[in-house]
Amino acid sequence: MLVMMIRDAGGDEVLGVLVLEPKRFATGSRGYYGTRKIEIDGERYQVQAQAVCINSKSEAEPGAKCAG
Repeated sequence: MLVMMIRDAGGDEVLGVLVLEPKRFATGSRGYYGTRKIEIDGERYQVQAQAVCINSKSEAEPGAKCAG
C-alpha cells in the first residue's frame, strides 16, 4: 500500500489523503491505484492516481522488481 498526500500549492494545507492499493491492471502490468473524492474551495473533485511498475507486463516472475 502507498499513501499520497494532496496539498495546496504552498504546501500548507492537506486537501486529502489518497491510499493506493496494489493492482494488476487490465494490460497485465502491475502497480498501485487509488481514487477518492476531495473538496477544494467548496467544490468536489474526484482524484485518481496510479503507479505502474515499468516492464511488469513482460516480467517472467510475478515477484520480480521493477526495472528502471
